[in-house]
Amino acid sequence: MEQLNFKKLILKTAFSCMACDGDIDKAELALIQKTEEKEQLFGISDFSNQINLLFNEINNSGKDFLRDYLKELENNDFSTEQLLKIIEVSIKMIKADKIEKYSEFKFFKILRGKLNISDEEIIKKLGDQFDNLESDYLSQDIISSKYLDILQEDYFSSIVIPVFELLESNDVDFVNKKDDGNKPKL
Repeated sequence: MEQLNFKKLILKTAFSCMACDGDIDKAELALIQKTEEKEQLFGISDFSNQINLLFNEINNSGKDFLRDYLKELENNDFSTEQLLKIIEVSIKMIKADKIEKYSEFKFFKILRGKLNISDEEIIKKLGDQFDNLESDYLSQDIISSKYLDILQEDYFSSIVIPVFELLESNDVDFVNKKDDGNKPKL
């Protein structure tokens, strides 16, 4: 996959994993911003504008935003390095707010089911990075593609994607602000 398109896809991965539980936490937005500052992983030149474009997209299409993202994963040919980066970013986003919800695990397992990479490769590369990688993220409750379809249908019938508020210019600098335990107005 072309580098520019992969940067857009990896940003959409982070955003989808952030929104998949129906809640956007300040820590999740801060992780995207901090990761971009350190690694230039997402190719974001204007943070609030890029994130607000994704907010608008999910606000306009709701669950279809997530469905389209999952289809996009299926319709691409990724390198092993890219597959591992998708998985790594996904797990980091799910863990960012320090609350791992069942809906997030379910979404991750659907996402994981779209990727052609073995658990062994994931564990070899990411096993030391994430404590509960095998038990929570890779445990095999997904037995067949039919079960994956049922899991996906169940996820989309049970999750509520609210209308998210756009970022304000004073909401952008999450990384340098002390966490006061309050969520930003989003």
